[in-house]
Amino acid sequence: MDTRTPTRSHDQRVGRLGEDLADAHLRGLGWQIIERNWRCREGELDIIARDPDPASRGTLVFVEVKYRSGLGFGDPLEAVTRAKVAKLRQLGLTWLRQQRDRGRPPLTEDIRIDAIGVLRRAGQPHEVTHVRGITR
Repeated sequence: MDTRTPTRSHDQRVGRLGEDLADAHLRGLGWQIIERNWRCREGELDIIARDPDPASRGTLVFVEVKYRSGLGFGDPLEAVTRAKVAKLRQLGLTWLRQQRDRGRPPLTEDIRIDAIGVLRRAGQPHEVTHVRGITR
């Protein structure tokens, strides 16, 4: 068993893979991806997208992506805590303010926080779990 600590570049590659799979999942649902890996000094939003479902009325969605290569550290979505959701909400509002400050009209008045967990088990295809409207 390999007990070495993964390098930062390894973690970034793995994170990128999870985000690519989440992006593909959302695009497959017909979502418009507005931005990926938006950063400010307070943190990062993995994916900013618009949900095209008529029932959602074009809701703007801030999507947190968590990737795990096994369940040794729990299900990927267990890492989306109440504190993380609060942080995502804060980052989403910062992103919206930045858009307004740049003179861009808001895409919608409705916003939501979603999470996508990507799990890779040895010898199996990736499992993608999408949870909409996280409020923890």
